Amino acid sequence: MHLVEDAHELQDDLVRLRRTLHAAPETGLHLPRTQETVLRAIDGLGLEVTTGRGLSSVTAVLRGARPGPTVLLRGDMDALPLAERTGLDYAARGDAMHACGHDLHTAMLAGAARLLAQHRDRLEGDVVFMFQPGEEGHDGARLMLEEGVLEASGTRPRAAYALHVTSAGHPLGQFASREGPTMSAVAVLTVTVHGSGGHGSAPHRAKDPVQAACDMVTALQTWITRSFDVFDPVVLSVGTFHAGTQHNIIPETATFEASIRSFSPQTLARLKDGTVRVCEGIAAAHGVSVDAHFDELYPATVNDPGAAATVAATVAELYGEERFSRLPHPLPGSEDFSRVIAEVPGAMVFLGAPAVGSDHRSAPNNHSPYAAFDDGVLADGAALYAALAVEAVAAPN
Repeated sequence: MHLVEDAHELQDDLVRLRRTLHAAPETGLHLPRTQETVLRAIDGLGLEVTTGRGLSSVTAVLRGARPGPTVLLRGDMDALPLAERTGLDYAARGDAMHACGHDLHTAMLAGAARLLAQHRDRLEGDVVFMFQPGEEGHDGARLMLEEGVLEASGTRPRAAYALHVTSAGHPLGQFASREGPTMSAVAVLTVTVHGSGGHGSAPHRAKDPVQAACDMVTALQTWITRSFDVFDPVVLSVGTFHAGTQHNIIPETATFEASIRSFSPQTLARLKDGTVRVCEGIAAAHGVSVDAHFDELYPATVNDPGAAATVAATVAELYGEERFSRLPHPLPGSEDFSRVIAEVPGAMVFLGAPAVGSDHRSAPNNHSPYAAFDDGVLADGAALYAALAVEAVAAPN
């Protein structure tokens, strides 16, 4: 198969698809326009297509010419609730933006479907294309699993792959991955401190929830640095803190939320108990009460060693060894693709796509309103998706 050459013949079509998606972003689990765009993009390929019942997913199965195993390829489709500031001609105009590159992922996956459909006669097995909404905090992967994406072909996949572009951090066109823990688990700690309000001039007649909440934030950071091995890292970041209505009023309550990231199940279990205990202890010391809840969102993304090795070998075969880098350490971002590769062996792959003229070391990062991506990588990403599928179905049991 001449996947790279064939993919580059599709480049212009993939750019048009990506920019159509970019200009009309949708957030969350329900993406009706995006779903319709994807359905048009894969129409006529002879795929067995189903759409989600509880979300705007698209699952498409390509049957190879001969029976064989199944491989799954995932592309996420949703955008972020963020107003775009890139100034691009095709920039989104509303309050949503493809600031994480999911428009590129979707276009690449559609391109892989076209490539593999062209070479169906040489495919020994089936490919499931998983077009997923709701990756950005809505756990769309879990919902697609519950709706049966792993059973879509009738045979559970032997491997699963996802590709993620970066607007910074990796040079243009550079693929990167690793074996083992690759992205962190993430949880949310939600804390509400209940005190008693009063006048700002007489704090001794009130029970100040703001001071107690501030001490909790500080104590949590100190507890983490003194309780966990630096080689099994934990990241805690307070993202919201709300209290009060006016400068001279001590409020009744104070609330904050923190994201907490870790890379092992044992550490996550300790965090669940320990963070709540710290908050309760600080509350007792201040004579206030607290409601603290620890909610796990996504597990860690753990790449299968065999699947990660296949990624490295496939990139080298397609583009040369210099186009692949092994990540030296896991990344503290999180992904619900972790749920898929907890069920079947697989790997998450990264692809550098900083905008033309930008320096990957200083360019705006994913999730920035200024994040911009070079859609020149689309053909290479589509070809890698397709090649990984070919390798997976052809590999001996």
